[in-house]
Amino acid sequence: MAPVATSVILVHGAFADGSAWSRVIPLLQAQGLEAIAVQNPLTSLEEDVAHVQRAIDRAKGPVVLVGHSWGGAVITQAGNQEKVKALVYVAAFAPGVGQSPNDTLKPFPPSPGLSSVSMDRSGYLHLPVESLSANFAQDLPAAEAALLAATQGPVHAGCFRTRVTAAAWEHKPSWYIVAGEDRMLPPAFLKATAERIGARTVEVGTSHIPHASRPDAVAAVIIEAAGAR
Repeated sequence: MAPVATSVILVHGAFADGSAWSRVIPLLQAQGLEAIAVQNPLTSLEEDVAHVQRAIDRAKGPVVLVGHSWGGAVITQAGNQEKVKALVYVAAFAPGVGQSPNDTLKPFPPSPGLSSVSMDRSGYLHLPVESLSANFAQDLPAAEAALLAATQGPVHAGCFRTRVTAAAWEHKPSWYIVAGEDRMLPPAFLKATAERIGARTVEVGTSHIPHASRPDAVAAVIIEAAGAR
Protein backbone atom coordinates (compact mmCIF):
# COMPACT_ATOMS: atom_id res chain seq x y z
CA MET A 1 0.00 0.00 0.00
CA ALA A 2 1.44 3.38 -1.03
CA PRO A 3 2.13 5.88 1.77
CA VAL A 4 -0.33 8.73 2.19
CA ALA A 5 0.92 11.95 0.60
CA THR A 6 1.99 14.82 2.79
CA SER A 7 -0.62 17.55 3.10
CA VAL A 8 0.44 21.19 2.82
CA ILE A 9 -1.86 23.62 4.64
CA LEU A 10 -1.42 27.16 3.36
CA VAL A 11 -2.36 29.95 5.77
CA HIS A 12 -2.72 33.41 4.26
CA GLY A 13 -1.91 36.65 6.02
CA ALA A 14 -3.66 39.98 6.48
CA PHE A 15 -5.09 41.85 3.48
CA ALA A 16 -5.41 38.54 1.59
CA ASP A 17 -7.39 35.32 1.29
CA GLY A 18 -6.74 31.71 0.32
CA SER A 19 -6.43 32.55 -3.36
CA ALA A 20 -3.10 34.20 -2.55
CA TRP A 21 -1.55 30.74 -2.97
CA SER A 22 -3.00 30.11 -6.44
CA ARG A 23 0.40 30.07 -8.17
CA VAL A 24 2.00 27.80 -5.58
CA ILE A 25 -0.74 25.17 -5.35
CA PRO A 26 -0.27 23.65 -8.85
CA LEU A 27 3.48 23.33 -8.22
CA LEU A 28 2.81 21.41 -5.02
CA GLN A 29 0.19 19.21 -6.62
CA ALA A 30 2.61 18.37 -9.42
CA GLN A 31 4.85 16.84 -6.76
CA GLY A 32 2.03 14.67 -5.41
CA LEU A 33 1.34 16.82 -2.36
CA GLU A 34 -2.15 17.55 -1.12
CA ALA A 35 -2.62 21.33 -0.92
CA ILE A 36 -5.25 22.96 1.29
CA ALA A 37 -5.58 26.75 1.34
CA VAL A 38 -7.37 27.92 4.48
CA GLN A 39 -9.84 30.82 4.30
CA ASN A 40 -9.07 32.62 7.55
CA PRO A 41 -11.64 35.14 8.83
CA LEU A 42 -8.84 37.40 10.17
CA THR A 43 -11.03 38.20 13.16
CA SER A 44 -8.84 36.84 15.97
CA LEU A 45 -5.99 34.45 16.62
CA GLU A 46 -8.44 32.00 18.18
CA GLU A 47 -10.76 31.97 15.16
CA ASP A 48 -7.95 31.69 12.63
CA VAL A 49 -6.37 28.82 14.58
CA ALA A 50 -9.74 27.06 14.65
CA HIS A 51 -9.95 27.25 10.85
CA VAL A 52 -6.44 25.84 10.54
CA GLN A 53 -7.24 23.07 13.01
CA ARG A 54 -10.18 21.94 10.90
CA ALA A 55 -7.87 21.74 7.89
CA ILE A 56 -5.34 19.72 9.89
CA ASP A 57 -8.08 17.36 11.03
CA ARG A 58 -9.23 16.64 7.48
CA ALA A 59 -5.75 16.33 5.96
CA LYS A 60 -5.05 12.83 4.76
CA GLY A 61 -1.37 12.60 5.65
CA PRO A 62 1.32 14.26 7.73
CA VAL A 63 1.09 18.03 7.55
CA VAL A 64 3.38 20.88 6.61
CA LEU A 65 1.98 24.19 7.84
CA VAL A 66 2.85 27.24 5.73
CA GLY A 67 2.12 30.70 7.09
CA HIS A 68 2.48 34.05 5.36
CA SER A 69 2.86 37.26 7.40
CA TRP A 70 0.12 37.21 10.09
CA GLY A 71 -0.39 33.54 9.18
CA GLY A 72 2.98 32.85 10.78
CA ALA A 73 1.53 33.68 14.19
CA VAL A 74 -1.37 31.33 13.43
CA ILE A 75 0.84 28.34 12.57
CA THR A 76 3.05 29.14 15.56
CA GLN A 77 0.02 28.73 17.83
CA ALA A 78 -1.49 25.76 15.97
CA GLY A 79 1.48 23.69 14.91
CA ASN A 80 2.68 21.82 17.98
CA GLN A 81 0.81 18.57 17.42
CA GLU A 82 1.81 15.12 16.30
CA LYS A 83 0.30 15.34 12.82
CA VAL A 84 2.39 18.42 11.93
CA LYS A 85 5.85 17.49 10.64
CA ALA A 86 7.26 20.90 9.66
CA LEU A 87 6.61 24.64 9.49
CA VAL A 88 7.34 27.05 6.66
CA TYR A 89 7.25 30.79 7.36
CA VAL A 90 6.89 33.13 4.39
CA ALA A 91 7.87 36.70 5.33
CA ALA A 92 6.05 35.97 8.55
CA PHE A 93 5.68 36.59 12.24
CA ALA A 94 6.90 33.84 14.57
CA PRO A 95 6.24 35.00 18.14
CA GLY A 96 7.57 33.24 21.19
CA VAL A 97 5.34 32.12 24.04
CA GLY A 98 3.83 35.19 25.66
CA GLN A 99 4.62 37.45 22.70
CA SER A 100 2.29 39.13 20.23
CA PRO A 101 3.25 39.99 16.65
CA ASN A 102 3.40 43.64 17.71
CA ASP A 103 5.84 42.72 20.48
CA THR A 104 8.24 41.12 18.01
CA LEU A 105 8.20 44.23 15.80
CA LYS A 106 8.98 46.75 18.57
CA PRO A 107 12.78 46.87 18.07
CA PHE A 108 12.36 47.76 14.37
CA PRO A 109 11.36 51.08 12.76
CA PRO A 110 7.88 51.30 11.23
CA SER A 111 7.69 50.11 7.64
CA PRO A 112 6.17 52.18 4.81
CA GLY A 113 3.36 49.67 4.38
CA LEU A 114 2.33 49.33 8.02
CA SER A 115 2.56 53.09 8.47
CA SER A 116 -0.09 53.54 5.78
CA VAL A 117 -2.73 51.19 7.19
CA SER A 118 -6.13 52.66 8.03
CA MET A 119 -8.66 51.37 10.59
CA ASP A 120 -12.42 51.45 10.32
CA ARG A 121 -14.96 52.00 13.12
CA SER A 122 -15.07 48.27 13.85
CA GLY A 123 -11.34 48.02 14.42
CA TYR A 124 -10.48 46.36 11.11
CA LEU A 125 -7.35 47.37 9.25
CA HIS A 126 -7.31 48.12 5.53
CA LEU A 127 -4.41 48.81 3.18
CA PRO A 128 -5.09 51.74 0.81
CA VAL A 129 -4.93 50.94 -2.90
CA GLU A 130 -1.88 53.14 -3.46
CA SER A 131 0.05 51.57 -0.58
CA LEU A 132 -0.85 48.04 -1.60
CA SER A 133 0.62 48.70 -5.02
CA ALA A 134 3.72 50.47 -3.68
CA ASN A 135 4.44 48.47 -0.52
CA PHE A 136 2.63 45.10 -0.55
CA ALA A 137 2.88 43.99 -4.18
CA GLN A 138 5.34 46.36 -5.84
CA ASP A 139 6.81 43.59 -8.00
CA LEU A 140 3.45 42.63 -9.55
CA PRO A 141 1.80 44.29 -12.58
CA ALA A 142 -0.37 47.28 -11.69
CA ALA A 143 -3.57 45.54 -12.79
CA GLU A 144 -2.85 42.57 -10.54
CA ALA A 145 -2.05 44.82 -7.58
CA ALA A 146 -5.35 46.62 -8.15
CA LEU A 147 -7.17 43.28 -8.08
CA LEU A 148 -5.47 42.36 -4.81
CA ALA A 149 -6.53 45.70 -3.35
CA ALA A 150 -10.14 45.11 -4.37
CA THR A 151 -10.27 41.63 -2.85
CA GLN A 152 -8.13 42.22 0.24
CA GLY A 153 -9.16 40.67 3.53
CA PRO A 154 -9.42 43.28 6.29
CA VAL A 155 -7.84 42.10 9.56
CA HIS A 156 -8.89 43.02 13.07
CA ALA A 157 -6.24 45.12 14.79
CA GLY A 158 -6.54 43.00 17.92
CA CYS A 159 -4.93 40.08 16.11
CA PHE A 160 -1.55 41.78 16.24
CA ARG A 161 -1.87 42.47 19.97
CA THR A 162 -2.74 38.88 20.88
CA ARG A 163 0.01 36.88 22.61
CA VAL A 164 0.55 33.27 21.56
CA THR A 165 0.45 30.60 24.24
CA ALA A 166 2.41 28.02 22.23
CA ALA A 167 5.40 28.26 19.91
CA ALA A 168 5.44 25.32 17.52
CA TRP A 169 8.82 26.34 16.07
CA GLU A 170 10.39 25.33 19.38
CA HIS A 171 9.43 21.73 18.64
CA LYS A 172 9.12 21.37 14.85
CA PRO A 173 11.68 21.71 12.02
CA SER A 174 11.20 25.16 10.49
CA TRP A 175 11.97 26.88 7.20
CA TYR A 176 11.83 30.63 6.64
CA ILE A 177 11.58 32.65 3.43
CA VAL A 178 12.95 36.18 3.77
CA ALA A 179 11.51 38.67 1.26
CA GLY A 180 14.49 40.89 0.59
CA GLU A 181 12.48 43.84 -0.79
CA ASP A 182 9.67 43.67 1.75
CA ARG A 183 8.05 47.04 2.54
CA MET A 184 5.48 45.65 4.97
CA LEU A 185 7.71 43.74 7.39
CA PRO A 186 11.29 45.06 7.34
CA PRO A 187 13.81 42.59 5.84
CA ALA A 188 15.99 43.08 8.94
CA PHE A 189 13.03 41.92 11.05
CA LEU A 190 12.49 38.89 8.80
CA LYS A 191 16.15 37.88 9.00
CA ALA A 192 16.22 38.33 12.77
CA THR A 193 13.05 36.26 13.13
CA ALA A 194 14.48 33.43 11.03
CA GLU A 195 17.66 33.42 13.10
CA ARG A 196 15.78 33.57 16.41
CA ILE A 197 13.71 30.47 15.62
CA GLY A 198 16.64 28.55 14.14
CA ALA A 199 14.99 28.08 10.76
CA ARG A 200 16.61 26.98 7.54
CA THR A 201 16.50 30.29 5.71
CA VAL A 202 16.11 31.16 2.03
CA GLU A 203 16.14 34.77 0.86
CA VAL A 204 14.39 35.91 -2.31
CA GLY A 205 14.49 39.45 -3.69
CA THR A 206 10.75 40.06 -3.69
CA SER A 207 7.98 42.14 -2.20
CA HIS A 208 6.00 40.99 0.83
CA ILE A 209 4.27 38.33 -1.28
CA PRO A 210 6.93 36.05 -2.78
CA HIS A 211 4.30 33.35 -3.28
CA ALA A 212 2.77 35.61 -5.95
CA SER A 213 5.91 36.96 -7.61
CA ARG A 214 8.23 33.95 -7.11
CA PRO A 215 5.96 30.94 -6.64
CA ASP A 216 8.70 28.62 -7.90
CA ALA A 217 11.05 29.64 -5.08
CA VAL A 218 8.33 29.36 -2.44
CA ALA A 219 7.14 25.98 -3.71
CA ALA A 220 10.72 24.67 -3.69
CA VAL A 221 11.08 25.47 0.00
CA ILE A 222 7.75 23.87 0.84
CA ILE A 223 8.63 20.76 -1.16
CA GLU A 224 11.93 20.52 0.69
CA ALA A 225 10.14 20.77 4.03
CA ALA A 226 7.60 18.13 2.95
CA GLY A 227 10.38 15.73 2.00
CA ALA A 228 12.48 16.20 5.12
CA ARG A 229 12.68 13.40 7.64
